[in-house]
Amino acid sequence: MGALEELGQAISEIADKVGPSTVGVGNRWRGGSGIVIDPGKMLTNAHNLHGDEMTVYFADGREAPARVLGVDADSDLAVLGVDTGGATPLSWGEPGALKIGGAVVALGNPAGRGPRVTFGFISGIGRSFRGPRGRSIGGSLEHTAPLAPGSSGGPIVDTEGRLLGINTNRLGGGFYLAIPADEALRDKVTALGRGQSPSRRRLGVGLAPARVARRLRRAVGLSERDGLLVREVEEGSPAAAAGIAEGDLIVAAAGRPVTTADDLFEAIGSVSGQAPLEVGLVRGTEERTVSVGAA
Repeated sequence: MGALEELGQAISEIADKVGPSTVGVGNRWRGGSGIVIDPGKMLTNAHNLHGDEMTVYFADGREAPARVLGVDADSDLAVLGVDTGGATPLSWGEPGALKIGGAVVALGNPAGRGPRVTFGFISGIGRSFRGPRGRSIGGSLEHTAPLAPGSSGGPIVDTEGRLLGINTNRLGGGFYLAIPADEALRDKVTALGRGQSPSRRRLGVGLAPARVARRLRRAVGLSERDGLLVREVEEGSPAAAAGIAEGDLIVAAAGRPVTTADDLFEAIGSVSGQAPLEVGLVRGTEERTVSVGAA
């Protein structure tokens, strides 16, 4: 048997082993993939959720209703409760032992449209990306196993079929990112499965980076300022209650200058309990400070 035949055989064996534990989540037109991690529980990306109740699609064609047990949107993770039937939970691998060039297999079941299995290599370690709420997620694995749309939330595994990461972000150019299945992820998944969703303070705004703010202010004849431009304000949010409006420039928070999203997240995290967050704004040429309460 030649090398290609051996590789094909190995991928086929992984598909047989891991495929039944790789599920679709959402509906036939919108959703992603997921992983059976325990009897009665599955893991997916938080960005795949559309409401508190979902449908899970198994590789054997079975469909089952699921409910959200826990969500960590900032880490792009969610655990759902579902009748997993005879699907065997995936065993955890050791992503920390991976090196650039290591072989991986990616699996998905895009919104229940059928299993997909591809082969690739680790192309980078310790990458970072922005989660659904803009927070930086670090330590990710970059790989080259092609993923069809709707494959996020599915696994990458090693050549023994052990879980190495959760596919979550498409970089383009044939590169993809996966959240590593390390001890930190295990701890988060355990907590989410118990219904322990983390509670983090939030403003409820959509933001544009400093370079966009500078360009827009320059275009309307205003002096350039470093800060984050408020592009939208969520109705009923703490920001809306404090009077923050679309077009405001956030230049400070909790007494710290703000020039990046990470600056703002760090400032928000520095305020404890129900204490108000003081936010410095520039509206046109006027500077003001508003007090933002906890949600």
